[in-house]
Amino acid sequence: MKLGGISNHYSLMGLLPVADAMSASKILESGKPYIIYGTAWKKDQTARLVQEAIRSGFRFIDTACQPKHYNEDGVGQGIVEAIKELNLSRSDLFLQTKFTPIDGQDPERLPYDRDASLEDQVLESINTSLRNLRTTYIDSLVLHSPLRSHDLTMRVWRVLEQKVEDGVIRQLGISNCYNLHHFQMLNDDARIKPAVLQNRFYSDSGFDVELRAFCADHGIRYQSFWTLTSRTTRHNLQRPEVQSMAHEKGLSPATLMYAYMMELGHTPLSGTTNKEHMLADVAVMERIQGGEKLLNQQELDL
Repeated sequence: MKLGGISNHYSLMGLLPVADAMSASKILESGKPYIIYGTAWKKDQTARLVQEAIRSGFRFIDTACQPKHYNEDGVGQGIVEAIKELNLSRSDLFLQTKFTPIDGQDPERLPYDRDASLEDQVLESINTSLRNLRTTYIDSLVLHSPLRSHDLTMRVWRVLEQKVEDGVIRQLGISNCYNLHHFQMLNDDARIKPAVLQNRFYSDSGFDVELRAFCADHGIRYQSFWTLTSRTTRHNLQRPEVQSMAHEKGLSPATLMYAYMMELGHTPLSGTTNKEHMLADVAVMERIQGGEKLLNQQELDL
């Protein structure tokens, strides 16, 4: 189904109390789909919004050690407050952060020494993330983008592999990788294979059709960010037939899009700052986790 658009109306049908929200570890064990809460661009509101997201039922959190676009320390503050408020354990949450190469950093706010070796920059970034997130391990460490050459990318990857072997990181992934050949080379050369590919889901990349197929064939989870913002998606979500379908299913066009992605086996990120929208996102996730089939094969193929 070709979807797009954002509605201001969100149904809360299927909403479960926060106390009933499954822990991240149980969701992963069950193989059920989920939505990740994305924390980019939230600045000094990050801690409050992360706490609100977890209170609403999100259990998977995405951030980055990149002060230019993320307040990773604020994410850690929000997590600590949410754990205290809701009496959660660390295993109830899944924390994903990123190593951002120097080209993607604000030169005035680097989280590591600009003159250090690439390997030491990776190690320093990981240690900074551990401090910021108030944790002894990271569930998922994503390379924020490929570097200028495959050799440089693999130098970073080898350091990340060592931290997996040391037990500091649970899995690895890469983001902003839109070239199938480059992704295949990484997968071929890695001792510890990427478990995640996180890309923007938009028409400029052809919605990653080949990359998503490769991920499906190799057991790699495809994560989508800015899932609702593509011009094509926004246009399609405003189509009357899509709005009618969403209404019939007790969804908004936006949550129908998230359902579509989850039914395809993908993992969308939601970066909403609106409490009602958070609850609606969690509600659609919990409906699917509960076994409800929100889209049939014909609707997925439209």
